[in-house]
Amino acid sequence: MDLGIRGKTALVLGAGGGLGGAIAKSLAREGVRVVVGNRSSEGAERTADEIRKTGGEALPLAWDLGDLSAIESRVSQAERTFGSIDILVNNTGGPPPSTAAGQDPSLWSSHFQSMVLSVICLTDRVLPAMREKKWGRIITSTSSGVAAPIPNLGISNALRLSLVGWSKTLAREVGRDGITANVIVPGRIATPRITFLDQQKAKREGRDVEDVSAESIATIPVGRYGELEEYGDAATFLASVRSAYITGSVIRVDGGLIASI
Repeated sequence: MDLGIRGKTALVLGAGGGLGGAIAKSLAREGVRVVVGNRSSEGAERTADEIRKTGGEALPLAWDLGDLSAIESRVSQAERTFGSIDILVNNTGGPPPSTAAGQDPSLWSSHFQSMVLSVICLTDRVLPAMREKKWGRIITSTSSGVAAPIPNLGISNALRLSLVGWSKTLAREVGRDGITANVIVPGRIATPRITFLDQQKAKREGRDVEDVSAESIATIPVGRYGELEEYGDAATFLASVRSAYITGSVIRVDGGLIASI
């Protein structure tokens, strides 16, 4: 199947590894020119190098999402190199494990800026060019906590859920401009973040991390953690011309983990 996006330009946030890196590399395999945004320049360079080694085009950019003033300069640099952004993948890092109650307001505020406000402001920056071309894809990667809140991830559950409401509202506003806006939800994908969360749970409960991981896998109908490529390819399909009638949706890539309909 030809996804129809060869030669388009994508900006992928948090693309130094994990889910963002998988999405960036999947898009590159389809001939998309990828702007690799990542907090650490080393991570951005690493993913960009991997893309170039397979014949793709990539521009690495060190990008601290908590700094809203950096949006204009980073997007302008991307546009000078590859032209305006056709595909935006909003993928932000998660906050540390936390209860919902008793957190300092400043912690809520700082993570709201880096996880939510940064996404909104960046999307507003690239939307005019998408509207002019009558084509665009806005994909926001969140967490399974938006469907079934995860214990001890209070800040993450709350802030990521706000992005679902934003994306759904945005989809109705830009649909007639040929732009889609969707949320993609990972289940237990084998990333360093999942390893960290398993380790934290094992520490809290005084258990071996292997037992915690096995217990988690037992709740997944397909019987394993997801592979990075599986998540990246799902996002790439949402970025394609073939997905033009999918918008305002929340797409789960979870191996059947989330029990709710």
